[in-house]
Amino acid sequence: MATEHSRSSARIMIAPAVFVLLVWMLVPLCMTLYFSFADYRPMRATFDAWIGFDNYVSFLTSSSFLSSLGTTLLMVGGILIITITGGIGLALLLDQPMFGQGIVRILVIAPFFVMPTVSALVWKNMFFNVDNGLFSYLFKFFGAQPYDFLSQSPLLSIVVIVAWQWLPFATLILLTAVQSLSSEQLEAAEMDGAPPIARFWYMILPHLSRAITVVILIQTIFLLSIFAEIFVTTNGAFGTRTLTYLVYQRVLESQNIGLGSAGGIVAVILANIVAIFLMRIVGKNLDN
Repeated sequence: MATEHSRSSARIMIAPAVFVLLVWMLVPLCMTLYFSFADYRPMRATFDAWIGFDNYVSFLTSSSFLSSLGTTLLMVGGILIITITGGIGLALLLDQPMFGQGIVRILVIAPFFVMPTVSALVWKNMFFNVDNGLFSYLFKFFGAQPYDFLSQSPLLSIVVIVAWQWLPFATLILLTAVQSLSSEQLEAAEMDGAPPIARFWYMILPHLSRAITVVILIQTIFLLSIFAEIFVTTNGAFGTRTLTYLVYQRVLESQNIGLGSAGGIVAVILANIVAIFLMRIVGKNLDN
């Protein structure tokens, strides 16, 4: 059992790491909060230390805010639908005995370790390129005109790119849940004549409900800040500008540090509201 002296020593040893983490997180947050109440446009040599809530009003009342918020929700919802349904299917498939099962699982997990910028470049140049992309060659092979995904279906294209990268994460979580399901119950249901769809709907899916809520929670928190895939592929054009990308445009492209900082604070608040809401849902699900 740990003594009071050992506890004090442990606190002293972890204190530097805690201090560094607090400084790393709090200093940028405090600076962003400070600039959000200032009129700071360095390219115009403008700096007013206090303008009240003007930046917040300008950001929240702009038409770009509502459109970017809607785009963010559509993108996150589409990615979650693809990753959860695809993750369940892959988890059930990988749970079956097969030749080279370990290698197959490694290949399925591989996309999760690819950097977002690299994956976006690969999809943009190797698959979605209207001249030399793989899909263009397939369209030509079947006698159809090549389809420019990034200009004609830009939102769907980004959803596919991000879902491809997050699908292995959902598969891993759901595969762990599938493997924890009692095989004796499934065998008993099969012997009683229950068809595969009934076994999936009434036994496997309820068992996966906790894992699904965890996947939704974790992925939503990260997906609310999608940026690299949009920057590489569409640069925020064609209706793909999310809330995070809007903040980037206000800060770097418009050089309005105050307005961009206000947007960043709004994005943080909205992300925390969504995270708290989802954590309560997960907590209730885990308690049941």
